[in-house]
Amino acid sequence: MTTPPPAPPPAGLRERKKQATRAALREAALRLAVERGPDQVRVEDIAEAAGVSPRTYNNYFASREQAIVSAVTADREVRIASAVAARPAGLRLADAVTEAVVEQYTTTGEHEPRALLLITARTALREAFLDTTAGIEAPLAAVIAERLGDTGVHTARVLAASVAAAVRIALEGWLRPAGTAEAAEVAEAAGSLGTGGLVVPTGSLPDQLRAALAPLAPAFDAAERGARP
Repeated sequence: MTTPPPAPPPAGLRERKKQATRAALREAALRLAVERGPDQVRVEDIAEAAGVSPRTYNNYFASREQAIVSAVTADREVRIASAVAARPAGLRLADAVTEAVVEQYTTTGEHEPRALLLITARTALREAFLDTTAGIEAPLAAVIAERLGDTGVHTARVLAASVAAAVRIALEGWLRPAGTAEAAEVAEAAGSLGTGGLVVPTGSLPDQLRAALAPLAPAFDAAERGARP
C-alpha cells in the first residue's frame, strides 16, 4: 500500500516559517557583511549561515545587497501603513501619512547605526536601500483607499506612489556625497568596511522627509474632501 504524502503545514504555520527564514537570511547577510566586508560575502555564505540552500535564498532575495539592506528596512513599508491606519480617523490624512513616514524612517533599530555606515560606504548597497522605497506603495495605497472609500482606489494608488517617490527623493538628498573632511572622519570610523563611493548622511532626515512630502498635502486634502458624503 502506498503511503500518502504528509499533509502540508497549516497556512499560518507556513507563513511563520517563511518569516523566520527571511529574518535568518537578512540577519546572516548583515552579520557577514559587517565581519568580512560586503564584497567578500557570497549568496552561498549567507545561505549556509542561515541554514538553508542557495535555492531557498533565491526565493527570498534577488541579491546579497537586497538581503543586507533588508536587515535595516525589514517590514518598514508594512509598519508605515499600519502606523497610518492607527492614527485617529479625524486626523488630516496628509498629516497621518507624514507622521507615519517620519516615525518609521527615524526609529533606530538594533543594527541600524552600524548597518547604515555599511550601506553608505557601497554604491550597490546605497541603491538597494533607495530601491526599498518602492515597497511603500502597495500597503500604503490599501490604507489610503480604506480612508477614502471605494471611489478612491485609483486616487489612493496615485497618492501612495507619490509618497514613495517623495521618500526616495528625501533619502537621496540625505545621502548626498560628503565633503572631504566629513568623508575622512567617517572613513576612519568605518575601519575595515572600506570607503569606496562613501557618502555621509547630512542634515535632518525628519526635516528632509517633511519637506519632500509637503507638496503632496493639497492632493491629500482634495482627495479627502472628495471622499466625504
